[in-house]
Amino acid sequence: MLQLNLSSSPSPVQNPNKHISQTHSYHSLFSNNTKLFNLETKNSSLSVSNSYENLSLKCRHSDPQKSQQQQRFSPPDQQGTLSSRVYVGYSVYKGKAALKVEPRPPEFTPLDSGAFKLSKEGFVLLQFAPAAGVRQYDWSRKQVFSLSVTEIGSIISLGAKDSCEFFHDPFKGKSDEGRVRKVLKVEPLPDGSGHFFNLSVQNKLINVDESVYIPITKAEFAVLTSGFSFILPYLIGWHAFATSMKPEDASRASNTNTRSGAEFEWSR
Repeated sequence: MLQLNLSSSPSPVQNPNKHISQTHSYHSLFSNNTKLFNLETKNSSLSVSNSYENLSLKCRHSDPQKSQQQQRFSPPDQQGTLSSRVYVGYSVYKGKAALKVEPRPPEFTPLDSGAFKLSKEGFVLLQFAPAAGVRQYDWSRKQVFSLSVTEIGSIISLGAKDSCEFFHDPFKGKSDEGRVRKVLKVEPLPDGSGHFFNLSVQNKLINVDESVYIPITKAEFAVLTSGFSFILPYLIGWHAFATSMKPEDASRASNTNTRSGAEFEWSR
């Protein structure tokens, strides 16, 4: 509530018994014979009264907290981009271990021209946790393994009887190279019902030597490979390139280069 009182010198009123009260949207009509004037809008109400001695102004506004609640969440734009970050994943829980699979986005570097360049590819983070009881898992002892886009492609291409193996050294090229070894094996189950993921970690820095094994059914493996296939173009930044393409860009490029890409290729 805002109230403003101003003192003014007495002014004669031609007709003190005459009263005008009107409601307007965004304009008003004043008259010299007006003693009381009310202005109301959709979100506020304004009342002005004129007397011999005082001028009073009162204004009521809509609740700002209610407006903030209505604007708290922004819908996706036309390109499907959300205003805030979203975290997703897929989990598999078995008797001896649990597995969480989470994608991580790529990184881009801004250029002086205002464009962006891919500086680091995204990856898929695998988190293995051993069981600590019935339907309980010790995530404080979890072991992680980051799948590169090429390794993701290897898993997508696996057949029912195929297997693959990946070796990681987080300190490769550094002074502690060879002190931490991670080996991930994806092999078919003996009965053909799916695959198993086996992560072995040897960390000489903290004296850890663990192996986590978890079977993955055909249905669970299908969910994983389907998710991998969907997210792969995003991990290499191709979605950003696709959404940035505009018709005028193609027209500008054709005007600049009179020869097509195929002509350049065959003229080499």
